[in-house]
Amino acid sequence: MEKVRFTEEKATMLATLYGRALDARSDRPVLGDKAADEAVKQIDYDFGSLGVDGQLGLTVALRAKPMDDWAAEFLREHPDATVVQLGCGMDSRVYRLDPPSSVRWFDVDYPEVVDLRGRIYPARDGYRTIGTSVTDFGWIDEIPSDKPGLVIAEGLTMYLRPSEGEELLRRLIARFPQGGEMVFDTFSRLGIKLQKLNPVVRKANATLYWGIDEISELERLGLTLVSKLDSTDYATPEVKDRLSGSLRAQLWVAGLIPAFKKMGRILRFRF
Repeated sequence: MEKVRFTEEKATMLATLYGRALDARSDRPVLGDKAADEAVKQIDYDFGSLGVDGQLGLTVALRAKPMDDWAAEFLREHPDATVVQLGCGMDSRVYRLDPPSSVRWFDVDYPEVVDLRGRIYPARDGYRTIGTSVTDFGWIDEIPSDKPGLVIAEGLTMYLRPSEGEELLRRLIARFPQGGEMVFDTFSRLGIKLQKLNPVVRKANATLYWGIDEISELERLGLTLVSKLDSTDYATPEVKDRLSGSLRAQLWVAGLIPAFKKMGRILRFRF
């Protein structure tokens, strides 16, 4: 068993890992992320303290699924692409998607997170980790720039300060002269203001900073929107019947109020 003592935003990645594990254990999994379930079994941590139950685990899986689907679509079109996953935490996306060895995949996170990944997850061809803060921009020079790029960031942007986030995106766009895509999720400014209502953020004593209200705020950085999902659209019709009555009611109300509807978004851009 691997002992971990993460705090603040580093602890939130254990919550999403546990959510995916709970989804994998369910009768009708959305992701079926068995690597996440196996990882949880190897980590000595009080996952119950994170406030993640089956319902929250389902929402974690529902957020990850479209990001997986968009990434898989890009890799089918570009089987020699370079993938950069920012703030990867313990996400096992590279194992879920299982890209060919012609894809160069880089997972980037703090050194202690990368160290834990190395003790839990197996090596694979074309895959490596980089242990650094994503805003210590020197690591970007390690990324090959001769192929199209796919940048993925799940549960990261809101933890960055706006100036840092914008500079990070600009530098990554510039790194890939052949272009590519970015897939990431965002919170609105209202979502940032209401962050303590998020049980995972509250229990981890983490702080969110970057709220994005309009797509144009990102397009001016050099991105072109391809697809978007508002938080009320994550659950597909066949999955909605698995949500609790209270959660379905919350989504219904949020869908009627534009400010609530766009509190959380998943976005796909071309650059």
